[in-house]
Amino acid sequence: IKLDKSLYKNSKYFGEASIYYAVIIILLTSIISMVPGSTLSQYMGTMFGITDVKGPALRSIIIMSFIIWLMKTTYLYFIGVVIFSSKSTKCSFKKLLTLVAYTNAPFVFYIFIFDINLIYFTFFPYVWYCISLVIGINHVLKYDNYIKSIIITLAPQILFFIWILSRFSNVNNVTLG
Repeated sequence: IKLDKSLYKNSKYFGEASIYYAVIIILLTSIISMVPGSTLSQYMGTMFGITDVKGPALRSIIIMSFIIWLMKTTYLYFIGVVIFSSKSTKCSFKKLLTLVAYTNAPFVFYIFIFDINLIYFTFFPYVWYCISLVIGINHVLKYDNYIKSIIITLAPQILFFIWILSRFSNVNNVTLG
């Protein structure tokens, strides 16, 4: 959970048992993510007068968390190791799996978002996660500076944000006839 560069340099954190810790972190954060999710769905249900609001099943949340974990790691491996590797980049897929799971640790703080008034605090663990991922990618893939790490890790979020903005700009251009 700490933003320490030495965490990613120490090989004992990426040993044989590390993948098991990674699975536990992903499992734990996926279960904890139900707290703000249920808070938001209950609030939206009361706002729109829907009395029987049901969130996704625990099984589907856990399965999707593991699928997204694998997708993030595959993206980072392909972009960071295969396409934009540095001369000293030697990283296994397992090490990146572990790294992505370790950077998900700030999502444990979602447990404190049990009221709709606290829902905006979901932003802080997410920013913490992004910073941890940038630091971790920079050290595990042995990049010279943080610019490459920032671009690689934040490119999907930036593209998604641009897409959202383009969708809103298309809404404003519609004329009623």
